[in-house]
Amino acid sequence: MTEARGRIAAGSITFRRINRAMAIGGFSVFALLYCVQPLMPLLAQDFHLTPAQSSLALSVSTATLALALLVSSSVAERIGRKQLMVASMAGGALLTVLSAFAVDYPQLVAARVLLGLALGGLPAVAMAYLADEIEGGSLGLAMGMYISGSAFGGMSGRVLASVMADVVSWRIAVGLLGVAGLLAAWQFARSLPPSRHAGGERAPAPGFAAGLRTHLADEGLPWLFVLPFLLMGCFVSLYNYISYRLLAPPFELSQSAVGAVSLLYLLGMFSSMWAGKLADRLGRRNVLWLFMVVMIAGLLVTLHDSVAAIVLGVGLATFGFFAAHSVASSWVGRRARPPQALASSIYLFCYYAGSSVVGWFTGYVWQHAGWDGVIALLAALLALALAIALRLRRLAPAAASR
Repeated sequence: MTEARGRIAAGSITFRRINRAMAIGGFSVFALLYCVQPLMPLLAQDFHLTPAQSSLALSVSTATLALALLVSSSVAERIGRKQLMVASMAGGALLTVLSAFAVDYPQLVAARVLLGLALGGLPAVAMAYLADEIEGGSLGLAMGMYISGSAFGGMSGRVLASVMADVVSWRIAVGLLGVAGLLAAWQFARSLPPSRHAGGERAPAPGFAAGLRTHLADEGLPWLFVLPFLLMGCFVSLYNYISYRLLAPPFELSQSAVGAVSLLYLLGMFSSMWAGKLADRLGRRNVLWLFMVVMIAGLLVTLHDSVAAIVLGVGLATFGFFAAHSVASSWVGRRARPPQALASSIYLFCYYAGSSVVGWFTGYVWQHAGWDGVIALLAALLALALAIALRLRRLAPAAASR
């Protein structure tokens, strides 16, 4: 099989180009999306907000991004996958710059609403691009590397925003990240090869309604769609409100120190690639459930009243989350029949819907039940995710999955 006609395998020049571009794309999108997360206490102070209200700066973006994902595959069919992803990155960067000039909180929220709509053009299309262009035995690695870039972006956006907010202001921090996003869009456009297999070698994909029925009729995909709602909802809630806990007594850490907790995303970068390769070798059904056990263990460790234990617990949860997300997302890519891009869109719709709904609701739990209440809620949701993963172990493999 040659690169000119077949799917792309690990080790080739084109494989490296694609992975470099996807790492840049994931980095930019998630840096812009999550840069406000560690700034929530500052936003609450500046705009006189409750924790649940300040979480809207992130929740509205993930909510509109989730909605945008449902139509992104249709838009990509009309203008091209690469073109949509480039436009998504550039539009999100410009809106991030504009949000730095918001004069009040409603303006900031409005900018973040539009930001989510703009950024929705990349994640699902990127997953579908990889599923179509990369050969099956290399897909877990490629998806893991994309998610690794996403993890690095989420980490960098949080850390840089926190440090710059301590040194200058949160507005300058957000504005500079928007400028960096414009540079990332330019580099992405230069690096990513055009899609070669987006429908060119297949029968025409069914429409949205028919495709949705196809995916929901599958024995495994509906369960794989529920998982990201639970996993991401728990993960984003952990990072949303750990900053409130660490800024308050008895810890009273600085904004920069709280932002530095996001360096634990480095564990996610490693675990997403490692889990992808492990799943390619041992099978997704045999490893997915293990990473949820790691997440639950990490949550429980954060109940201890010491900074070291909290950091250890958040690290374990981060490792488990990115590993589970890498395995589940690549499983969707391998199991789904046409339209594969719609399956990726549904997966990510559930992913960001969980971020928005659970992340917002957990703010009320934090206000009324403290950290113990937050962990009780998140542990219950992860126990449900673990039960689903154990059910998926008994799933009969589809022709293209394992």
